[in-house]
Amino acid sequence: MENKKELSLYIHIPFCKQKCFYCDFPSYASIDYLKEDYVKALCKEIEEKAINYKIKSIFIGGGTPSYLETKEIAKLLKTISKLDLEEGMEFTMECNPGALAEEKLKTMIEGGVNRISMGLQAVQNSLLKDIGRIHTFKEFTENFNLARKVGFKNINVDLMFGLPNQSFDEWKESLETIADLNPEHISAYSLIVEEGTAFYKLWERNKLILPTEEDERRMYSETKEILKAKGYHQYEISNYSKEGYECYHNKVYWESKNYLGVGSASTSFIDGKRIKNIENVKAYIDGIMDEKSIVLEENENSKEDNIEEFVFMGLRMIEGISKEEFKRRFKLDIYEIYSKEIKKNIENGLLLEVGDRLKLTEKGIEFSNSVMSDFIL
Repeated sequence: MENKKELSLYIHIPFCKQKCFYCDFPSYASIDYLKEDYVKALCKEIEEKAINYKIKSIFIGGGTPSYLETKEIAKLLKTISKLDLEEGMEFTMECNPGALAEEKLKTMIEGGVNRISMGLQAVQNSLLKDIGRIHTFKEFTENFNLARKVGFKNINVDLMFGLPNQSFDEWKESLETIADLNPEHISAYSLIVEEGTAFYKLWERNKLILPTEEDERRMYSETKEILKAKGYHQYEISNYSKEGYECYHNKVYWESKNYLGVGSASTSFIDGKRIKNIENVKAYIDGIMDEKSIVLEENENSKEDNIEEFVFMGLRMIEGISKEEFKRRFKLDIYEIYSKEIKKNIENGLLLEVGDRLKLTEKGIEFSNSVMSDFIL
């Protein structure tokens, strides 16, 4: 038997009960009638494409995967179970408070899901409402405890700072409250106002009151302090975990490794080739069912693209990038390409060289955008 290529699998679920005001993901709140057909098409795509690989991790994201009906989740997980899965691999499913019931969680755990990622964002109900979340904090804690009861031993909670009208103390309260619930992993992102979102429209009309840059910096450094004190270690700019609970799947992206994306709007990255599926859910379903191509675009990365991505993504991780790995991939010494940029950023106290690794300093993380722009080829 020939050795199968190893990769990670991303599965996109485009359905939501309500679109959050900050969200620019390809997810939709008014196409529920397509759910059943979508899962059918998705299973077909998985059977056709993922069967050829050894799967190292799975991430079902969205949208709101937990918004699918229990029977649809069961069908999807049954299809996945037929793949060549790495023993004991990480298998994550995104869940939204308010779209979870015990039966659903049981179906997930019985179907092989061993990690859930819960989108919370804030613990204050007023803030949750302000950003378009449809759940209360109480619903979140009930769902969190339910997931524990059902047997989930690996839970991530997403939090967001820099939200409209969010005070420094509210952010601190969110962090401390969640850390005390003791999830294995916490993602703490700062709000980015993306074009095409409800927030963007408000922002254009000066109706969005955001924390100052100074406040946001304070929020970020407070995040590191509080979570460190609570036993979480930071391994990527926005990600913190308990010992042994770093998210394997996310590291696949940051380390520019191979992954296959299935579902509408999903992206694959295989051997330097980027493939994107069409976004329109109905067109995706019809394409799969009629055996037509559902690929929107396919690009072969240039060597420069691959180098840039390796550096950009890799520097997001606290341990940075390996010079050896760079050489192995690109048959080049990193200094042949970036000696000026590396030297400049080290002198400015933004980059650090430790043995084989190049990584951002604390200050470098705060000014990561300016560091990254230096590495554009």
